Amino acid sequence: MPRLRRAEQWAEAERNQIPLWTPVLLGAGIAAWFVLPDPRAWGALMLAVGGVGLAAATLADGGRVMRAVGLAAVLVLAGILLAWARAESVRAPVLARPLMADMVAEVDAVEPLAARQIVRLMLRPVEARDGRGHGVRLPPRIRVSLAQDDTPVGLGRGARIRLRARLMPPAGPVAPGGYDFARAAWFQGIGATGRGFAPVQVLHPADRAPGLRQRLSQRITAQVAGSAGGIAAALATGDVGAIGQDDAEAMRRAGLAHLLSVSGLHITAVVGIVMILTIRLLALWPWLALRLRLPLLGAAAGAVAAVGYTWLTGAEVPTIRSCVAAMLVLVALAMGREAMTLRLVAAGALIVLIFRPEALVGASFQLSFAAITAIVAVHEHPAIRRWLGPHPDWRWAALRHVGALLLTGLVVEAALMPIAVYHFHKAGLYGALANIIAIPWTTFVAMPLEMIALLLEPIGLGGPFWWLLGQVLGVLLTLAHAVSSMPGSVVALPVASGWAFGLAVTGGLWIALWRTRWRWFGAPAVVIGLLVMLAAPTPDLIVTGDGRHVGIATRQGVALLRDRAGDYMRTTLSELSGTDAEPLALAEQPGARCGRDMCVTGLQRGGRLWRIAATRSGYPVPWAALIALCGQMDIVVADRRLPKACRPRWLKLDNVALKRTGGVTMRLDPPTVRMVRDPGDRHPWSTTEHPGGR
Repeated sequence: MPRLRRAEQWAEAERNQIPLWTPVLLGAGIAAWFVLPDPRAWGALMLAVGGVGLAAATLADGGRVMRAVGLAAVLVLAGILLAWARAESVRAPVLARPLMADMVAEVDAVEPLAARQIVRLMLRPVEARDGRGHGVRLPPRIRVSLAQDDTPVGLGRGARIRLRARLMPPAGPVAPGGYDFARAAWFQGIGATGRGFAPVQVLHPADRAPGLRQRLSQRITAQVAGSAGGIAAALATGDVGAIGQDDAEAMRRAGLAHLLSVSGLHITAVVGIVMILTIRLLALWPWLALRLRLPLLGAAAGAVAAVGYTWLTGAEVPTIRSCVAAMLVLVALAMGREAMTLRLVAAGALIVLIFRPEALVGASFQLSFAAITAIVAVHEHPAIRRWLGPHPDWRWAALRHVGALLLTGLVVEAALMPIAVYHFHKAGLYGALANIIAIPWTTFVAMPLEMIALLLEPIGLGGPFWWLLGQVLGVLLTLAHAVSSMPGSVVALPVASGWAFGLAVTGGLWIALWRTRWRWFGAPAVVIGLLVMLAAPTPDLIVTGDGRHVGIATRQGVALLRDRAGDYMRTTLSELSGTDAEPLALAEQPGARCGRDMCVTGLQRGGRLWRIAATRSGYPVPWAALIALCGQMDIVVADRRLPKACRPRWLKLDNVALKRTGGVTMRLDPPTVRMVRDPGDRHPWSTTEHPGGR
């Protein structure tokens, strides 16, 4: 068969690249489990994939292609089972409904968020009563936020406290395309979140001092004031709580937010600094330098530093991935092999997916691996290797390095764009240029200064270096604000479809992982996926799952039903609407009639006027008037139960309907509705055991 023969020739030419697809195929199975709705769909896919695997094994006959197909089927099947098993292994009760509770709880963790003036507590309830004094059963692990001024002395890990808190089930997405905290909370074992109120009584103080991470963060922020201190703490411990919200937003808009998340850049800097210091210091001892391989000792010291830094910064997914990659690089260097390869990246991804398969659907994992894969794939290309090779003229060599930085920045921005558009509904334009300055500035100036300051702090000589570090990080913040304030620094986009995102990612991987000319068959997939994502339609109407907040598209931006919506809700509805402008008040828009209790407005779409009414307060509305109004409206939205006689012309969204659908987005030309909750969804965070009764 000529076609099979050509496939075998292609597989032989790509034999060194085939192992790189191991984590990709495992990830495909994991992604399928998250995308498909219920056990029947998961089982059907496993049967189909298993059938493909058996057919490939039967027809293999020694051929490389069929063996690869069979192995691919096994990996996809393993991914489905791995995600399913992980979700069931972390199963824990979840609160059924909002509840005001007086409880006694043990403190599991304390996380100060200085910039927001709050302290976040992870609690394990011991006993609890509701507002009427009846005993209630709470989930075994809950997260509560306290105002910083309400935090008592003696609060820490291991303390037992009494407090009053308003608790809520972990929230799902506000509307389709929003962040799904309920899913993230499921894998963290968090069954409820809420806000605690003073007074908080410490029944038994913490039996241990704050952890090293917390003490180090507090020490750094005491030495370096403001958001610069918060960035310094983030570089050392991964704690971003002391970074002001305006500064954090500027870093995001400038494409520099990755500097605040401890990952490959930071691990590489720590390992490199420790290796250089170790080798230089040991070289001062001639007897040792003549008898031992100092680079090997330096690599060992770097490995210890990488593991310690990973533990200190909380062992988040990007840090674990980077630590694994650093270990493999150091082993390769010790063996005299090439260090940075795509096999190393694949090994890191495989380890993370095996132990934390849920990381695949998070933006952190995707951004981290997309960036490193793009960098390594570009620098492995023969033409790039030749261009970056040694040059006798130092001026040309310097120019090449600057060009390499610019090329790397552009490639990384291109690789991260689909992920940023899909998760954050934004695309940055100047991130590559900003990173050319910010990455070397952070790696070769800020981090060495901070390391020196930390080493000298115990003997009281760190002051000048802390001051210098504050100035250096101040320059970084100035750069972030300058770039973020440039016209068009960020383009806001509506929510993109999942299939287009998957198509773009698959095409990008096809280009990055293969080496023959067949790799360019991935380019159409990337182009089509990106074009569909960028052309995603703007929703005409957004309704949150509680029915309290409604966003209506106007020419100037999104108009909000409630004038006093909080910052989080205002930002979220703007992002989901695909606009970067400040939200408007619906009551101030032409054609809108708003009273204390209701708003009525109209949207001209599809050659007709759509009439919309929504409740905007907790006050009761006379039913007779409400029923009469419903008959004149196309869409009615309410945060309460509406009478059965309320029959708008097209859609009624009261709290009964919204409990089934969750948040909703609507397009009116043609009329389409997207819901957060698929009625057939049987993922465990959608169908959980709910405590909270007597």
